[in-house]
This record gives sequence, C-alpha cells and structure tokens, in this order.
Amino acid sequence: MAPVPDFPSFPAEDHFVITINRDFGSLGRPIARRLAQLLGVEFYDRDIVEATAKRLNKPISVISDAEEQKASGFFRMLFPLGRTTAPHQKTLFETQAAFIQQVASTQSCIVVGRCADYVLRDHPNAMNVFIYAPYADRLANCVGPLKMDKRVAKKMIAGVDKARAAYHKYWAGYPASDPEHNHIIINSALLEVEGTAQALAAIARVRFHLAGAKGGEDDAAAKEAAPPGV
Repeated sequence: MAPVPDFPSFPAEDHFVITINRDFGSLGRPIARRLAQLLGVEFYDRDIVEATAKRLNKPISVISDAEEQKASGFFRMLFPLGRTTAPHQKTLFETQAAFIQQVASTQSCIVVGRCADYVLRDHPNAMNVFIYAPYADRLANCVGPLKMDKRVAKKMIAGVDKARAAYHKYWAGYPASDPEHNHIIINSALLEVEGTAQALAAIARVRFHLAGAKGGEDDAAAKEAAPPGV
C-alpha cells in the first residue's frame, strides 16, 4: 500500500466531498455527473488523469508509441496513465492523490474512482458511495445506452471490473465495494440514472445539511448534455 501525503488542510465546514466507485456498466459515471448537477458542485473524473499528467509534465499515455497506436479503449481504461514500472506507478498514484486532496480541501466536489475513498479517508465531510447493478442490467446498459457490441461488452465487464478491483485493492488495501469503507451501496438498476442521482442528492442534502442545492426541474435540461459513461 502506497503512502499518501497527509491531508493538506481541513476544508471549510460547508465543504463536502462524495466519492463514487462503481461496477463497469452500472452507469456510475453519468449518475455521478448528474449528482454533481443536482448539488451544484464540481465533478472530477478523467480530468484527474489529465491534471496528473500535466503535473508530471508527461503525455496522458506514457506507454510506447507502438503500444499507443495499438491500444484499444479497453487497454486505455485498464491503464489510463500507462503501464509502466512500479516506482513510476507509485509516483503517478501519489501525484494523483495529491491533486484529489487539493481539490477536496478547497471546494465541495464529487470524485469518481481513483481510490478517492482511500485518499480522502481523513476528510471530515466525506461520503463514500459504491454503485453496482446485476450483470444482466450492466450488459443491457453496455449494449443499449453505451452502444457496445455484446461480445465486446462481456469482455469489458469482466476485464474492467477485474482491473478496477486489483487497482483499488493494491493501493487502498481493501475492495472498493467493501461495506466497511462505504456509507452507501446502491443498485442503479432499481432507479436508473436520474432516480439514483436524485436519491443520492436527497441523502447528501440531509447528510451535509444543504439548503437550496440546485436540482429538480431547474436542472432537467442539464442532464441532457451529460455524456454516457460507465
């Protein structure tokens, strides 16, 4: 387990962070994006990778040119910052963790993946969420909203779930779905994207004593602009 720098500073009392881990195909990313719209806070996901690469003055993909040309979306999802040596991966993780800690110490936000639940384990106003769905629903999401070939979808579900689980277990020391480290574990198939986001927003408003957070019909148009995700 890699050491993570101490939390840089305690955030203001009205700052909070929601970390979201998810099964592939559970639509956790669009749920997280919609939740950010409902609460009127920043949303961090793949831009964490971009910020990390910028801080290290490296391209987002640090694999060789030959691998990069052949890399599929599946490969890039397994290794968003490249598949390199262990010491370099440690540097990448610690730089990424420092960025997550920085944004979470200065603003309310939602962070998807990247072991944020572990990185922000000492944050005083954190709420950790794990989003899952039954396999049949995840496969339907991949073939339907995500427009994937069924054979590719099955490969992605198995491969990405395995890679995400290994990544989280390696750095955090426990599974992302561990109930001991999550405040909420929710089945997205029950309420789908909008309903799940609305339910999580309602819980967050109670948990963090939020008043007048954005949402409802005023934000109905905003969700249309949210891209599909996993």
